[in-house]
Amino acid sequence: MSHVSREARKSCLRRDARTSIRKGDEVDSFFKISARNSTVGNEVIGGLTTFLAMAYIIAVNPSLLQTAGIPFDAALTATCVGAAVMTIAMGLVANRPIALASGMGINAIVAYTLCLGETAVDWRVAMAIIFLEGIVILILVLCGLRKAVMDAIPASLRHAIGIGIGLFIAFIGLKGGGIIVSDESTMLALGDLTSPTAIVSLIAILVAVALQVMNVKGALLISIVAATIAGIPLGVTALPSEWSFGLDFSTFAAPFQTVPGTDTMALVQVFLQPALLLFVFSLLMSDFFDTMGTVVAVGEQANFVDKDGNVEDIQPILTVDSVAAAAGGFFGASSITSFVESTSGAAAGARTGLSCVVVGVLFFVFAFFSPVIAMVTSAATCGALVVVGYLMLSDVVNVDWSKIEFAFPAFITILGIPMTYSITNGIGFGFISYCVIKIVQGKPGEVKPLMWVAALAFLVMFIVG
Repeated sequence: MSHVSREARKSCLRRDARTSIRKGDEVDSFFKISARNSTVGNEVIGGLTTFLAMAYIIAVNPSLLQTAGIPFDAALTATCVGAAVMTIAMGLVANRPIALASGMGINAIVAYTLCLGETAVDWRVAMAIIFLEGIVILILVLCGLRKAVMDAIPASLRHAIGIGIGLFIAFIGLKGGGIIVSDESTMLALGDLTSPTAIVSLIAILVAVALQVMNVKGALLISIVAATIAGIPLGVTALPSEWSFGLDFSTFAAPFQTVPGTDTMALVQVFLQPALLLFVFSLLMSDFFDTMGTVVAVGEQANFVDKDGNVEDIQPILTVDSVAAAAGGFFGASSITSFVESTSGAAAGARTGLSCVVVGVLFFVFAFFSPVIAMVTSAATCGALVVVGYLMLSDVVNVDWSKIEFAFPAFITILGIPMTYSITNGIGFGFISYCVIKIVQGKPGEVKPLMWVAALAFLVMFIVG
C-alpha cells in the first residue's frame, strides 16, 4: 500500500508540474514575455517598482479631492479601484508596461479651480466634466486623430519630449527629496543636505546608482525599500498608526448622480453652464499631450519606440488611456491617465502588460492597506526617479542638432517641460516654435496639417489660459 501511495503521489506531482508548465507557457505566450526578452521575474519586479514609484497617489489624491467635498474613504476607494481596473486593462489590451492612476495636476484643477474657485461647482459636476473630456478624447482616438497627430510630429521633437520628461522626472525626485528647494531670490537652491529628508534621498540615490552599476536586478525597487527602512530611525518614514479595511463606493457613477439642491443630473449641469465646456477643452489638451509624452518616454525605456520616435502598436494604448479618462470621472477619482513613473518600472526590466497586472492587483490590495503605502515617501523614491531621468537623457543623441528648425523646438521642449512643471506646456512650446521657424524659412508647406492644428490649439490654450 505504501509503495502504491508513493507512486500515486509522484504521479500527482508530475501532473501538477505539467499543468504548471502549460499555464506558464500560456502566460508567456499571451504577454509575449520571452519574445520581448523578458522574464516573469522581471515583470514582477518592474511592476513592484512602478507601483511604489506612483503609490503616493493613494494618499495624495483622496486628500486633494476631500477639499472638493468628496468623503476621504470614498475618494480612496475610487482612486485605488480606478487605477487597478484601468492599469490591468492596459496590461491585457495593449500589453505594454504603462500604469495608470488619477493624474496629478488635473486633480488639483478639480479641487481648487472647479470646486473651490470662481466656478464653485459641485464635485459631481466636476467629475461630469472629466467624464465628458474623456469621451471626446476617446472619439478622437477612434477616429485616428490622436495617432495622426503623433505621426505628424518630427522625429527630433518626439525624442525631445522623452528627454524633457527625463529631466522632469529627475527634478520631481530631487524636489520631493528636499535636495532642491524653492528660494525667493534665486527661485531654486540647494536644500539642507543634513536634514533627515535629504539624507534619506541621498541614501536612495546612492543605493540606486551603486546597484545599477553592479547590474543588480530590481536595483530601483531595492533602493526604494532601503530608503524607506532608513527613514524609520530618522523620523522620515512614518509607521502605520491605524488601519482601514472598508470600501466606500458612493462616488461611483458621479456624472449621473443628481446634484444636491437641484433636480438635475451632474452631466446635464455641464451643458446648462456653457462656460464649463472651456474646462473640457483645456483638460482635453492636457490629457491629450501628457499621455503622448508619457507613452514616448516609457516606450524609450521599454524598447517599443523605433529610431524615428514611432511608438509600436500605439492605437490600443491610446484607446485604453482615453477610456481611463472617462472612467476617472465615472468613478469619481478625477481623470485617470498614464503615469510617467512607469518609466521606473521599464528601467527595472518591465516589457509587457504582465507588469501592469501586478500594479493593478497591488492597487486593489492597498485599497484596504493604504497606511502601508503612506510609509513610502517622496524621499524614498528620489533615487529611482533620478536614475530614470539619467537613463532617459541618453536619447539626446537622436536629436538632429545640426538644423535649427529641429534643434530649437527640441531645445525649447526639453527646457519647457521641467521649467514649467508641465509636459503639455513643453510640447506646446516645441510645436509652436517649429511652425514659426518653418514660416520664417519660407517652408510652411513642410509642416504637416495636423501640426498646424495642434500648434494653433496650443496658442489658443496659452492665450485663454
